[in-house]
Amino acid sequence: MGNTSLRPPAPFGVMGIVNLTPDSFYDGGRYVVPEAGITRALSLCNEGADIVDFGAETTRPGCIPISSEEEQGRLMPVLLAALDIYPDMVVSVDTYHAETAAAALARGAVIINDISACSFDPGLTDVLVQYKPGYVLMHHKVEQQTAGRDPCRVDIRKDVRNFFEREMNRLVRAGLPENRIALDPGIGFGKKCAHNTELLAHPEDWLVFGRPVLMGLSMKTVFGDLLGLPTEARGTATQVATALLWDRGVFWHRVHDVAETRRTLALAAALHRREGGVSHA
Repeated sequence: MGNTSLRPPAPFGVMGIVNLTPDSFYDGGRYVVPEAGITRALSLCNEGADIVDFGAETTRPGCIPISSEEEQGRLMPVLLAALDIYPDMVVSVDTYHAETAAAALARGAVIINDISACSFDPGLTDVLVQYKPGYVLMHHKVEQQTAGRDPCRVDIRKDVRNFFEREMNRLVRAGLPENRIALDPGIGFGKKCAHNTELLAHPEDWLVFGRPVLMGLSMKTVFGDLLGLPTEARGTATQVATALLWDRGVFWHRVHDVAETRRTLALAAALHRREGGVSHA
């Protein structure tokens, strides 16, 4: 992801989630103690995670931002210990803070997973240009195309396409090679249910850019909106949507349950209609 050399042998890629936060929407507080976070990261590797994504600041709607110093205090002890035990771990860090990104990249992380497209901390662009890591470019907020217009009626597909084109061009001009960039449509971030379902129905909109796509659907609110499911009951919906999107060409999947997702995607790959489906080679 984000680097042409980082491509697992399977026809899909799985990113496992380590939430080092007290208030994440799904498993907040479960891994806030460093020892628990380390155990979680190692467990994900043993389950077959191709990438382990460490996040130390909650990004759910309505959350209170924290400083880079506090974020690093949660993150770095776990990241360093996990890499010491499992040096081959491919580490991604979920952050928008330039200082946190620089500290993590200097100590072994290879991917920055940023919800803000460098808009929350513009200094992050300089860090990306310096280190040239893999970078997940995520669409965050729906832009109203006409003043006063109902945001639910915005052409969300056009909005996301325009965003990816604009921000990819900006990053490449700044000095980040295009082959370091992966795309994330940001399901659930600043979007209504209608936006989310429209995007999920048309992954071809982002695949046209020729960059890897990372889908972050695990246990998301969209399944509550569509199916009336509480957070803890969204596992099956996550797996079904993951299989369907892989069959449409989405290679990377960011999930809480790595082992189950690998089984889901292995089955989807075995049943894939190679003569008429999207190539995952």
